[in-house]
Amino acid sequence: MKAVLDHIGIAVRDLDDALEFYRDALGFEIGEAEEVPSQHVRARFVPVGEASLELLEATDEQSPIARSIQRRGPGLHHVTLRVDDIAEALAQLEARGVRLVDRVPREGAGGSLVAFIHPSSAQGVLVELKQAPPGP
Repeated sequence: MKAVLDHIGIAVRDLDDALEFYRDALGFEIGEAEEVPSQHVRARFVPVGEASLELLEATDEQSPIARSIQRRGPGLHHVTLRVDDIAEALAQLEARGVRLVDRVPREGAGGSLVAFIHPSSAQGVLVELKQAPPGP
């Protein structure tokens, strides 16, 4: 399985407040807001070199981001690795005994497919695998 860093997810309480730092203080260009209904979040991507930061604001109190902020406060939420074939990557990881949050990929931002690896298998880090949507 070959993987490259795609983005780092950051849980924020309020996207507008987060933009004051990432856009206004640091001067980054910010992508348009995108609703991700399957995750109950609003996301904005911040391109940083070859990867991005993903600012995530909960749209529902039961979303994974809302629960994460309740437990740990805002901050680093996950690291995302892009793979060519997410189903194959999940099968390889499961065969190696890696604990998965998702055994089947689900829809993510931008029409991608995503699946999470449990932090207990990744030294305490929530790792997301992402397969980009098919090209035009």
